[in-house]
Amino acid sequence: MTAPLIDPFARAITYLRVSVTDRCDFRCVYCMAENMTFLPKKDLLSLEELDRMCTTFIGMGVEKLRITGGEPLVRRGIISFFQKMSRHLESGALKELTLTTNGSQLGKYAQDLFDAGVRRVNVSLDTLDEEKFKQVTRWGRLQQVLEGIDTALSVGLKVKINAVALKGFNEPELAAITKWCGERGMDLTWIEVMPMGDMGDYDRIGQYWSLKEVRAAYEDHYTVTDLAERTGGPARYVRLEDTGQKIGFITPLSHNFCESCNRVRLTCTGQLYMCLGQEDMADLRAPLRADETDTTQLEEAIRAAINLKPKGHDFDYSRQKVDGQMSRHMSHTGG
Repeated sequence: MTAPLIDPFARAITYLRVSVTDRCDFRCVYCMAENMTFLPKKDLLSLEELDRMCTTFIGMGVEKLRITGGEPLVRRGIISFFQKMSRHLESGALKELTLTTNGSQLGKYAQDLFDAGVRRVNVSLDTLDEEKFKQVTRWGRLQQVLEGIDTALSVGLKVKINAVALKGFNEPELAAITKWCGERGMDLTWIEVMPMGDMGDYDRIGQYWSLKEVRAAYEDHYTVTDLAERTGGPARYVRLEDTGQKIGFITPLSHNFCESCNRVRLTCTGQLYMCLGQEDMADLRAPLRADETDTTQLEEAIRAAINLKPKGHDFDYSRQKVDGQMSRHMSHTGG
């Protein structure tokens, strides 16, 4: 069981994204329905079970662990989980422990995260306009998020901003968001909106702003240089020579990045999704709970799941209809 996790397409799986809750204090329009029905708390893996699960993956070659949600920092006791995971950083088995957050709780927990070994966080933020922020998050408080980001920076955390590119919404803010990030030494990554969950009244094709167009917009105002750098995720990066900033592009639709996929996603109920854009999943909760002292069944289930990892997803807007739509919400899978 010490052999590395290799999928059928010879990709080494070294990156695990773990959702610790499906709950969130926002209701972003591309992530959740406004009136969500959340899972009963008894269905969620306990923090101790999450520890055993992640520790097993780390023992099988996972080197990067990203904690997601929902909003991970609304889960009660979550800082104790980060504190326990820090032992794997200290041993050298885990190279990075990080999280993706909406930023609302960073003011409260930034120092605790840094003390637990977290050095880098991704904050999802699509607009700097108060009214637009209320629209896209439904419940969000922009000032609380901005203050949380400032607190994170002040304690030594490196912050990267993730912005979903939404045509006609944050399109006019490209320069302002870029400037704001640059002034704070924060990298910025743009993400194409994906067809997931109950889309309700939101037209994903109308929302879709291709990152080819985003890049072209940058080239109208900056000297843009491609970078070979990769950070273990799907982003491709450029440098704005005029400011020295690094800008990332995550392009599941205009430029499929599946050939280099090294990650799988674990839900808060113990379901492992081998691909964000496919419905296939493996239940790891049952083997996890089958024996609390021996992880053999769990290790076998993990390897069986990795052997089913598909070559790629089927997201497609090119025919002016949404193809490859996933019925589950983004918050269920964990970002």
